Amino acid sequence: MARSSSGFVAGLTAAAVAVVAFLAYQASANAPADVSAKPKAPSAAPSTAPTGGPKKPVKDPLAVPTNSGTGARVVYGLTERRVWLVDTKGQATHTFSVMPSTVHPAPGAYKVTSRSGSVTGSDGVQIEHVVRFTTEQDVAIGFSAAVDGTLPTPDPSRKTGGIRMKRADGDAMWTFASIGAKVVVVP
Repeated sequence: MARSSSGFVAGLTAAAVAVVAFLAYQASANAPADVSAKPKAPSAAPSTAPTGGPKKPVKDPLAVPTNSGTGARVVYGLTERRVWLVDTKGQATHTFSVMPSTVHPAPGAYKVTSRSGSVTGSDGVQIEHVVRFTTEQDVAIGFSAAVDGTLPTPDPSRKTGGIRMKRADGDAMWTFASIGAKVVVVP
C-alpha cells in the first residue's frame, strides 16, 4: 500500500511542477525586455474609446443644460423628460423627472402666464400646483402634480398639456415659478 501512495504523490508533484513551469514560461514571455527600467510616464495624449476615437467626457445627468439661457429660470428638457429649477447664479436648486403630456411645447423661452392651486386636468385627473406657460394646438401647457401622487403615461388619443411631476416636486415648482417667471424649453 505504501508503494501506491508514494506513486500517487510523485504523480501529483510532477503535475504541480509542470503547471508552475508553464506559468513561469507565460510570465517570462509577457515581461518587458528590461525589467529594471523605470516605468514610462503616462502619455498626455487623449484617451481613446474602444472604437479608436476620442472619449467624450461623461456628462452629469443632473447638470443644467448649457443651452438653456441665464439667470433664474425653469428649464424643461423635452428629450430628458427632466425639469431644473435654476437660481440667479445659474445653479440648479432642484431637479426632477416628469411625465410629458401628449402636446409638447416648442423649444424656446416663455414666461409663466397663470397658476392654479387645484383644478381638474384635461385628462379628468384632480391636479394641484398648476403652472402654465404656453398654449400649443389650443391646449394649455404647464406643469402640475396629480393629487393622488401618480405619474401615469397620458392617453395618446387625447390632447393634453399637463407635464406631470410628483407632489413634492410640485411644491417646489409652486414656490419657485410665480407669474412672469422664465421657463426655457430645450430639445
